[in-house]
Amino acid sequence: MNPPRILVIHGPNLNLLGTREVDVYGRVTLKEINLLLGREAALLGVKLKIVQSNHEGKIVDLIGEARGSFKGILINPAAYTHTSVAIRDALLAAALPTVEVHLSNIYKREDFRKQSLTAPACIGQVSGFGKDSYILGLKGLKASLDLDKVRIKMGKRPTK
Repeated sequence: MNPPRILVIHGPNLNLLGTREVDVYGRVTLKEINLLLGREAALLGVKLKIVQSNHEGKIVDLIGEARGSFKGILINPAAYTHTSVAIRDALLAAALPTVEVHLSNIYKREDFRKQSLTAPACIGQVSGFGKDSYILGLKGLKASLDLDKVRIKMGKRPTK
């Protein structure tokens, strides 16, 4: 049996992790986060496709193309969290279980960061745990996929 595929999307400026605003995001790099995700995916029995884009339209396209190819999405929309109705609508249209993650606690930051336009399109959100936000989000997404498999076997509807 093929392992479930999960699309991981890193939003704008996350390619600069490790050097940008280290007082907020720490010194962890995107490469290090991706390595941690890869190790955790192997333990959980899932396969990841990991992408990073600074472009809203590209992220929307990735989400739109995910349906039928992936079982779920792990996303850090970064600044688009607070501004992108397009990404929110793409997540709703894809209808895939999605978990939103953030390195920092967005609710302890500037007022404009305290609202997520994308979180209501997700099954959950993890923020404030640095690189571990990604691991916790991946574990939560996998648990949700497992629960949905059980519900389907029981003849019930998935939770999303």
